[in-house]
Amino acid sequence: MSITTLGIVWNPSKVDGDTIRAAVADTFEVEAQWWETTPEDPGRGMAEEAIAAGCDVVIAVGGDGTVRAVAEALAGTEVALGIVPQGTGNLLARNLGVPLAGIPAALVRVRDAEPRRIDLGWVEYAGERRAFAVMVGFGIDAQMLVETDDDLKSKAGWLAYVEAMGRALAGTEMTDISVSFDGGEPQEVRGHTMLIGNCGMLQGGIRLLPDAVLDDGQLDLLLISADGALQWLDTVRSVVWDNGIRRLLGGGTEAVSTDSAQHVAAERISVTLESPQQFEIDGEEVGEVSSFIASVQPGAIIVR
Repeated sequence: MSITTLGIVWNPSKVDGDTIRAAVADTFEVEAQWWETTPEDPGRGMAEEAIAAGCDVVIAVGGDGTVRAVAEALAGTEVALGIVPQGTGNLLARNLGVPLAGIPAALVRVRDAEPRRIDLGWVEYAGERRAFAVMVGFGIDAQMLVETDDDLKSKAGWLAYVEAMGRALAGTEMTDISVSFDGGEPQEVRGHTMLIGNCGMLQGGIRLLPDAVLDDGQLDLLLISADGALQWLDTVRSVVWDNGIRRLLGGGTEAVSTDSAQHVAAERISVTLESPQQFEIDGEEVGEVSSFIASVQPGAIIVR
């Protein structure tokens, strides 16, 4: 599919304007239209303007927040999303295999790649409805799973994650949770971390949600209820070995659940919390929530 009208939504805090303009001019023969994000609007309004201007591809240049905002605007349209990752996590780009090393390589992928459709998640909370491309949830920040000491990691392998996750655990508290899947009867559980994702690979190649696939029409949930050192060690082993290294070596095709780390897949997940928790959407903290509903929009986005 050739590109006839190109829109660029770029975050000036992440990339130099002259640099990205020169790279786009070197890569594409068509003229581009430009929209700059602001602190008040990370990209949705700009992407909507690009749609109205007739762009058939809109490239998000920035971090996960910019990508999420642009994707939210493009959901359900025939306008394709391109990504030039310029953040720290770049999680959707990682899961799509977008080159992370430089702007030119990412732009070439947008130009040459075959379009594909992926799902988009939506979360409703406190009267708000927002999209997510990667994951939402509360508790341990998912990035803690890869914030380990590099020297320790090289010497101790997956055991290095115990230290990072242990630090994260110190700041979490167990709470009662009522959760239902696809309209079923609520289940009463306890935990300190719940993550619901559209895709599951983090920095360092760790697959926090090993069964999450971008185009399977489902969301994947991880509930962590580790309480004490032994359960925490079991959780780390499950994440890093059973659902990580072992699967890469061909040892299993489905996510392994333990007593302290449960995996579930569903199209719609409704959650009510006994005590409000700080909530994140694609890495952005949005305040405390007491309840939320996460659902999937299959094939919502065309990506290049």
